[in-house]
Amino acid sequence: MPFADRFAGLRANLSDKMAKRKVYLTTLRELQSLSNRDLADLGLSRSELRNIAFEAAYGK
Repeated sequence: MPFADRFAGLRANLSDKMAKRKVYLTTLRELQSLSNRDLADLGLSRSELRNIAFEAAYGK
C-alpha cells in the first residue's frame, strides 16, 4: 500500500475521532449547563450525563 494511501487513511481516521470527541464535549457541556429542574423534567440525573454524551458521540 503506497504511503499516500496510508497517510490519507490515517488522516481520515484522526478527523473522524476529532469530530466524535467534539460531539461528546459539546453534548456534555450543554447537558451540564441545564439546571437540576430541567434535568429532572427530562428524567435525567447529573450522574448520567457523561454516559449520555458518550452514547451521543460514539453510539452504544
